[in-house]
Amino acid sequence: METIIRKRAFQVLVLLACCLVAPVWANCQRAVKVREGASNILISEAEKHVGVTEATGNNDGMWVERYLKSTGLGKGYPWCAAFQSYIHKETNMGGPRSARVVDWFKYNVVYLQKWGELPRFQSTSGMVGALYYRKLGRLGHIFLIVGEDKNNFYTIEGNTNFGGSREGDGVYRKIRSKKSVAALADYCLDGKLFIDTYNNYLITVIQ
Repeated sequence: METIIRKRAFQVLVLLACCLVAPVWANCQRAVKVREGASNILISEAEKHVGVTEATGNNDGMWVERYLKSTGLGKGYPWCAAFQSYIHKETNMGGPRSARVVDWFKYNVVYLQKWGELPRFQSTSGMVGALYYRKLGRLGHIFLIVGEDKNNFYTIEGNTNFGGSREGDGVYRKIRSKKSVAALADYCLDGKLFIDTYNNYLITVIQ
């Protein structure tokens, strides 16, 4: 009789554990699917703009001015972040409608260089990354990650050039060393899905 009671108690505990874990697992699985879909849509939109260049080299031209307009600005302003604003807006993604790089790393941040070593995320495609410039004393250039290997991120970024400048003339595909990346943010997920995906990790690294 005692054995039967113990067996039934164990079964109840297993059932309770499944009830607690299953919703979390389901949310994680949903987050992976949502993130993958959002990332694909965002990258597809970014790819349409590769090859866009300024009209006169002064932060102008039809497309450049559209990017800037998405942040409420006219021609003449640096536009790497405005490009991100435009493609995120066109694909109904979250993210600030701002041409200031630093504004993109106030929310949905998943990595800052000061936290230590860059973690191995399940996927970084669709995240935005930033470079830090000592002379500026801040983050000064932003890019969209479209792929990665062991040492590098493959990106699409605006207001750069063949040399990778932050004051370039167009939208280019680039390769950025992971060691050079100062920040990452993920706007492919928002709200509860973002929290479910990153909360435990963020609590660990921020403490």
